Amino acid sequence: MSKIVFKSGEATVLAREGQFTDAMPEILVGSVDGPVGHAFATMMGQSAGHTRMFAIRACNQQVRPATLMVPKVTMKSMAYVDLFGGVVQSATADAVLDCVIEGVLPRDQVNDLCIVSLVWIDPRCATDANLDHQDLYRTNYEATKLAIRRALNDEPSIDELIANRHVIKHDMYDPEA
Repeated sequence: MSKIVFKSGEATVLAREGQFTDAMPEILVGSVDGPVGHAFATMMGQSAGHTRMFAIRACNQQVRPATLMVPKVTMKSMAYVDLFGGVVQSATADAVLDCVIEGVLPRDQVNDLCIVSLVWIDPRCATDANLDHQDLYRTNYEATKLAIRRALNDEPSIDELIANRHVIKHDMYDPEA
């Protein structure tokens, strides 16, 4: 596989009934010496409510390619931070590593690539007494793997986008409604 400079992908995996655990990561994959690497390094600083974290499988087990998780929603409680740095961090790290194991991410480039993952956790998760942590893991794991695969395969293609231009509507906006 040739050098990966800048690839983007996204995916949505829906929660099981009664949960707020939908996952919607937006992913950038690219070389550490290119625009994704520059963005990665620039985002290392912290900002109030938007703590960034490396994807790690456990303490002292940072995944390769280095993956920076960035929350899409302002974190306003330790409960939210715990979900981001626990269940979702675990799911993200496992998904990245499994993408290497399955050959989606090239093993011979893991130290030359980096990933920026914009992560959505519904704020209601932090206060949901019935939160299903396994479903939160499942949706984030599946969506992260799918987003990485789509990024590296340039999906959806421009032909698919054009073909669906007037067929598929945005999930949260229908101009005809």
